[in-house]
Amino acid sequence: MATLSSLFNRSSFGVRCKTCLNLAISRIKLLRNKREAQLKHMHKEISQFLQTGQEAIARIRVEHVIREQNILAAYDILELFCEFILARIPILDTQRECPSELQEAVASIIFASPRCSDLPEFMQIRNLFTTKYGKEFVSSASELRPDSGVNRTLIEKLSVRVAPSDLRLKVLKDIAREHNVDWDSSSTEAEFRKKHEDLLEGLNSSNSPATAVDSLTNITTNTDRHLVSPSAQNQKIHQSEPQMFLTNTNSALKTANSSVQSIAKQQVNTQTEQECHGANPVVICSSDVLEQARAAIAAAERASAAARAAAELVNFKRVAQVSSDKHSK
Repeated sequence: MATLSSLFNRSSFGVRCKTCLNLAISRIKLLRNKREAQLKHMHKEISQFLQTGQEAIARIRVEHVIREQNILAAYDILELFCEFILARIPILDTQRECPSELQEAVASIIFASPRCSDLPEFMQIRNLFTTKYGKEFVSSASELRPDSGVNRTLIEKLSVRVAPSDLRLKVLKDIAREHNVDWDSSSTEAEFRKKHEDLLEGLNSSNSPATAVDSLTNITTNTDRHLVSPSAQNQKIHQSEPQMFLTNTNSALKTANSSVQSIAKQQVNTQTEQECHGANPVVICSSDVLEQARAAIAAAERASAAARAAAELVNFKRVAQVSSDKHSK
């Protein structure tokens, strides 16, 4: 009975894996035809943007084109791996461990399963491999551990990194050449050569978010240094020192607040200009940086309150010391 059960389970794995692979291959072919049609339409739209002088929109749309091209290339690789595994189902069905010649194909499909949501069959294949080879084998491929065996080209095609500027420029030139568009690429080349700091127009070193955060961090550090008991400093704290520190803290807070307000105003202006002219979104000031600046301001305000309390404590102890000296005399 145990022998029959093991044979049935082994046959069940082979049949289910074969069915899922066939369905995945069929779906890949359908999706490839659909995406190729979408890609042609996107090429035509970008050529129209280049012809009408809307290069800013074309620079954004070309990233979607590159993404679609990468997905199509990944489909080609995955289809070959599916065919390869499908032809060797009997080997997988009879061996408990994954054969070395099939490790790259199996690991690549496991890696691609959560990254290709339009291919649900891959998740079923992943579950089958998890049952057969264990969670550790699947985790190794999913997390790209050393010697996981995942195809390097597939990793590159399924990555979510922004395409390099030279590749985007090359695709734009190919699209213009394909649709016979007389396009001068000098302005786009200059835009791609700009550094990130050059794109943040209006944000100089005096009112940048990083400068505001750094200055407020220094304020907090100075607060921690000043908040020391008088005994630790041999009671040599003068009354003018806390007052001067409070003055500097309040001045720094005002400067930081004005910097954040200026940054917010520039962000609104940039977004308004984008809505009118379709500017490149990389010039938008990051809202995360603004939130960090506001958080730093709040921390500095708390530090200022602590400094005031320390100043009052110093004054109180000075008065108490003077009183004790008078009574001793």
